[in-house]
Amino acid sequence: MIRLTRLNGRPFVLNAEQIKTVEETPDTMITLLSGDQIVVQEAMEEVVRRAVEYARRVRTFRAP
Repeated sequence: MIRLTRLNGRPFVLNAEQIKTVEETPDTMITLLSGDQIVVQEAMEEVVRRAVEYARRVRTFRAP
């Protein structure tokens, strides 16, 4: 899950594994695998950075 901010200033968390595309139009629009679209305050590069960081954390997790 990654923390993001909607255009109205409300924070939310998004399951990064559901992201299909991220584009700037000029606002940052995230399209999910379901086809739903979310517009956020963060720049495209920041969304990608957070998604990659999340993926790295998930894939390096080791069960006790």
